Amino acid sequence: MVAGFTPFLLSGMLMCVLLLHTVSRHGASVKKPSEKPNFIIILADDIGWGDLDANQPDEKANNTPYLNLMAEQGLRLTDFHSPASTCSPSRAAILTGRYGLRNGVTHNFAVSSVAGLPLSEVTLPRRLQKAGYYTAMIGKWHLGHNGPYGPTNRGFDYYLGIPYSNDMGCTDIPGYNLPQCPPCDSSSGPQVIRLERSVHGGCYSKVGLPLVENSSIVEQPLDPWTLTEHYKSAATRIIHHARERGQPYLLYIALAHMHVPLAPPLPPDASAATRRPDDAKVYAASLREMDGLVGAVKSASDATDKDNTLIWFTGDNGPWEKKCQYAGSAGPFVGKWQTSRGGGSAKQTTWEGGHRVPTVAYWPGRIPANTTNSALLSGMDIFPTLLSLAEVTPPLDRRYDGIDATKIFLHGEQTGHEFLFHPNSGAAGNFGDLQTVRTETHKAFYITGAAEACGGATGRQQLHDLPLIFDLERDEAEETPLGVETPEYQAIAERVARGREKLLWDIATDKSVSTADYSTDASAAPCCDPTQAVCRCHTLG
Repeated sequence: MVAGFTPFLLSGMLMCVLLLHTVSRHGASVKKPSEKPNFIIILADDIGWGDLDANQPDEKANNTPYLNLMAEQGLRLTDFHSPASTCSPSRAAILTGRYGLRNGVTHNFAVSSVAGLPLSEVTLPRRLQKAGYYTAMIGKWHLGHNGPYGPTNRGFDYYLGIPYSNDMGCTDIPGYNLPQCPPCDSSSGPQVIRLERSVHGGCYSKVGLPLVENSSIVEQPLDPWTLTEHYKSAATRIIHHARERGQPYLLYIALAHMHVPLAPPLPPDASAATRRPDDAKVYAASLREMDGLVGAVKSASDATDKDNTLIWFTGDNGPWEKKCQYAGSAGPFVGKWQTSRGGGSAKQTTWEGGHRVPTVAYWPGRIPANTTNSALLSGMDIFPTLLSLAEVTPPLDRRYDGIDATKIFLHGEQTGHEFLFHPNSGAAGNFGDLQTVRTETHKAFYITGAAEACGGATGRQQLHDLPLIFDLERDEAEETPLGVETPEYQAIAERVARGREKLLWDIATDKSVSTADYSTDASAAPCCDPTQAVCRCHTLG
């Protein structure tokens, strides 16, 4: 007998050793009650609700097999909305849980912007970082790139990506665009940075598109055709390293595949002037490439900490209609009232096609598999939901607009927002103004028009003192508004007016409202080497 141990204790110890050996042999792990969940947020740029195959199964497109699988194994949210219908405001609202009228970001930042998301705003990664999370971001930032406004100064431990949209700088072999942008102009040698757009309709030719790692430019102009592999490699590395450290993590991946499509691959001798693939296949090929990256991220997560990781896929806004064949599908949400009068009804607008986005949540063992939910939700809900799941309290010195969707995700509850406001995002009206309101199945417009459609038509801006009100349950195409004399219209109009007045008063009296600095200066443009044409450099390993 071992000295100091009774037979009972020895027997118990041997049982524990055998149990641990058995668990180890079978690769099982015991989750600690205090273990924090991991979060992977994937945000797709300019993706349409109809681009997700699972949203339109009759189409049989087979462009998103990995996302379809994620939906089969998780939750598909059918009435989920981006917080705005354009890039910067949507991203700011996602990371702060607040409308642009509160967080200050009401329109896009520029290449030459000196600032970004106001420093007074508390971001999701910052809050999780302080709670012990490793935080990383891959992809498009677009919330300010200078000094304290960059991602590694806003709560991310690691960053690899592009500081803004991937059409806001030139590349040597551009992606597919309309109009097609020329490659970088490297003929004139060293020069002072000039940011004017060329005559090619919104293309940059004088400053290269930079790839940034942490706070350093590693390639300018970057090679857009290698981005997917760079992002895939970085994502899998981050997931595995976080697991090895035993540290919970937030991985935020913002993909711009659909903003300027980058598939199918070009032949080695291709140029902007000579390539002309089948235009109808370009967007689908880029969608499949993006879906493949999502699949690689899911596989890496499943192989490391499957039961303790929430993957949440969504979009920053709807398809950019003016890109024609290079734009996605809004599905049935086509805004017929507007399109019949000229103009667009997707990105930049508050029609459903501008902000209703494909959304899937996956968390094995926590989120029931193969389920759908029609609760009215927003990208602003990411902030409070993740903090709730991580058991982290949001700052109490400010007001929020997102809601905690934990019970919707884990228990199938159907109650979402009582009211959801869609801000003006670059079409009609002032930036950020809340002139479109959703309540239950009804939606009211106080302003319409002024967004560019495929072919260039914009439709005139119209103010509606008596708002247009649609019942989306009966009219998802937003074609025929309710008659103003009907009891249904009058009841909804009164309800919407009260809700809107209440929110605007709440914002007006909110002492935590921030104001973004939108001033610009040419010297603020990211430039790796000012002595080289288009700031050219390459230090990427």
